[in-house]
Amino acid sequence: MRRVEQVMGFPVSLRIDDESASEQTADPVFAWLREVDARFSPFRADSEVSRLDRGELTPHELSPDLTEVLGLCEEYRVATGGAFDVRLPGRGLDPCAMVKGWSVQRAANLLSGRGTSRFCLNAGGDVVAAGGPWRVGVRHPERADRLCTVLEITDGAVATSARYERGDHILDGRTGRPATGLLSITVVAPSLTAADATATAAFAMGAEGVEWAASREGCEVFAVDAERRVLRTAGLPVAG
Repeated sequence: MRRVEQVMGFPVSLRIDDESASEQTADPVFAWLREVDARFSPFRADSEVSRLDRGELTPHELSPDLTEVLGLCEEYRVATGGAFDVRLPGRGLDPCAMVKGWSVQRAANLLSGRGTSRFCLNAGGDVVAAGGPWRVGVRHPERADRLCTVLEITDGAVATSARYERGDHILDGRTGRPATGLLSITVVAPSLTAADATATAAFAMGAEGVEWAASREGCEVFAVDAERRVLRTAGLPVAG
């Protein structure tokens, strides 16, 4: 079963290789992601995030989900010395860097919880997979028609932060300026929550973020720095 929808501003594709899978198997996944977009988008005036940012909600009135997301944001802010920050001066609250991986991992958990054992969920290039092996290509940061490497994932997630799609969109919270020390960084982790947040946080840190990401529990790293040097950890699951 294969299905693709545009959700949260990027394409989300789901492939399920279980013989019992049907279109209905995918329904809860896309319904959840649409709900997340409505509740957590800083671009929607009526979202919970926007209402909190305007001071219409107190911390005690937040949903458990948003409380969890903001707690994760604070965890990564502290861990990066402020490089990862969803409350930059002069800007509204924007937890998208955390919400994406967290919500797509939750969607994958919905599938697993309903007995789906072999699937690949790709959200704008970030992937969570189960029942592999699945092969995941890592795009060259400067050549859209080339791959840097191909990873092999059985049960886990892959996320990449880079400048090639949206330019200098990731800011270093310590300076408020675009992070330019890396061209791209890919993180493999047990969950997409960890992979995506770690990749974004490491990119915000610049060159020092590679070693920081590699030190995170369960994380393997592939990075290209601004000098076009390739950096990788020994346990990176490169396809044979």
